[in-house]
Amino acid sequence: MNFRFQHIEYLIALIVVPLLVLLYWQSLRWKKKTAAKIGNPKLVQELIGNYAPFHFLLKFIAIAAAVVLVILGAANLQQQGVMDQVQRKGLDVVIAIDVSKSMLAEDIKPNRLERARQVVYRLMDQLQDDRIGLVLFAGRAYMQMPLTSDHGAARMYVQQAGPDVVPTQGTVIAEALRMSNTAFNSKERKYKSIILITDGEDHDPEALELSKKLADNGVMINTVGIGSAEGSPILDPGTNEYKKDEAGNTVISKLNESELQQLAANTKGLYVHLEDINTAVDVIAKQLSTIEQDSLEDSAFKNYRNYFQWFLGLALLLLVAEFFFPEKKWKISRTDA
Repeated sequence: MNFRFQHIEYLIALIVVPLLVLLYWQSLRWKKKTAAKIGNPKLVQELIGNYAPFHFLLKFIAIAAAVVLVILGAANLQQQGVMDQVQRKGLDVVIAIDVSKSMLAEDIKPNRLERARQVVYRLMDQLQDDRIGLVLFAGRAYMQMPLTSDHGAARMYVQQAGPDVVPTQGTVIAEALRMSNTAFNSKERKYKSIILITDGEDHDPEALELSKKLADNGVMINTVGIGSAEGSPILDPGTNEYKKDEAGNTVISKLNESELQQLAANTKGLYVHLEDINTAVDVIAKQLSTIEQDSLEDSAFKNYRNYFQWFLGLALLLLVAEFFFPEKKWKISRTDA
């Protein structure tokens, strides 16, 4: 039986358990100090005569166990079922989107970033039989979504893409390509493509060298340039003012076409300057069709049995029981015959 946690990253929240134990220990210390301050042992005994330390321990165990169960429920334990007999062929395509602040420039309406989103939406319509991954980058690159055939999830991530997702500013194309490449099966030397959508504002010579290595590994890079050669100021949504340099001059962000053209040429891909979205997407889709397709196995076609409801149900039961569980000793009434 193959079990896994769907959201294993949530398990880090279990670190709260030692904190709860510490809180329980501190509570016991406080009770002892309070009793010591009273001073009179007989008076203390009268005050706490009905108190049951064991009941207090049971209440703590119930709360701690409920917290653990809620965390396990959120992580969602799953058991792998039978693979659906779905035969399909397709490509592995990682879309790397530049979300730096320069993508907020308005030389292409409404702005570069919004047009990039529209391109990705149209691309996903064209790549129904392909697995899609998503990398967002600015001053750093992040794997936002690994390869999957769940295009609905991909659309949600694209909608949320923006400068706030990657707080470090810049345009590190080399890191974006390197991160994108980690999504692919390293044992295969075909069926793989990176679609890089950026204004290429910062020159990155390392990216050109890296593209040659990716080409040797069977990766085709297709680049989409967004913006204009004349450039445009960058509106900061936080201040609603145009970005300025240290000298107080308005920063003009310009499209760097030459580097994007070279990246594509190094991998037998193509460069598209975004003007009309439909035309650009059709050209890229036609280029991708020249890559041989592979039979793909995707976890989206696997059935999983979820067990989160059992964890949450038991947690609720413990919390309800704890609420009605007294800290005082139970009184057993006796009826004389």
